[in-house]
Amino acid sequence: MRSTLENRLQTLRAEYKSGQTMLTELEAKQTNLRTTLLRISGAIQVLEELIQEEQEGADLSPDAPAEPEPTATKPLA
Repeated sequence: MRSTLENRLQTLRAEYKSGQTMLTELEAKQTNLRTTLLRISGAIQVLEELIQEEQEGADLSPDAPAEPEPTATKPLA
């Protein structure tokens, strides 16, 4: 009986150690993924701002067609 319990204890300790190792690896992957997502988010923000600035610049550039001036209407007599 004692040897059975000791064998089971050894098995459980090995499984526990393996689980701790896997948890440490998963936490490292999670940290790396969060860092990657943060970088991607920053890149998205920069690109959106550049696109917005480009659109605003195009709207204000002298080459852009001007808004049509209102035509004067003659009063009907």
